[in-house]
Amino acid sequence: MRWSGHLCGPGDSLQNSGCWSSNPTPGTRHSPTTEEMRAVHNPDVDAWFEVKQHPMEEAMQIVRRVTLEADPRITESVKWSTPTYSYQGNIFSFNPAKKFVSLLFHTGAQIPGDHPALEGDTETARVMRFSDAADVERRAGELVEVLRSWCERKDGTPS
Repeated sequence: MRWSGHLCGPGDSLQNSGCWSSNPTPGTRHSPTTEEMRAVHNPDVDAWFEVKQHPMEEAMQIVRRVTLEADPRITESVKWSTPTYSYQGNIFSFNPAKKFVSLLFHTGAQIPGDHPALEGDTETARVMRFSDAADVERRAGELVEVLRSWCERKDGTPS
């Protein structure tokens, strides 16, 4: 499920409707803001959480929120029987563990920039781990930096 665009109306502005232009042309479409994208959850991922009743669900839901708010181009789905986040390829999947949250960045070695939170020494994959919900909240900025670096790399813009 992707957001299809808000129809700008007279008097709409970034402050009151999310229109990109301060003087939008009535009837034109605009790209969604992060605020508008916040509520876009894939029902398959909602169902996965409902069925799994995972002991780290609170922390995983915070990762989910941070990820979807980091960049509106990022989408979620269920692949390999776990929530997976993508933009022009798979970014990461939850690698569920009972005592911590583990994110498997499938091609994390290719993400540009210095990201100490990405662990691993293989040619492709990297892992990011969080001990609990408070740890996710505390280190959310690190996750956002990694996700934005991924999106910028995919778009060919420098990090």
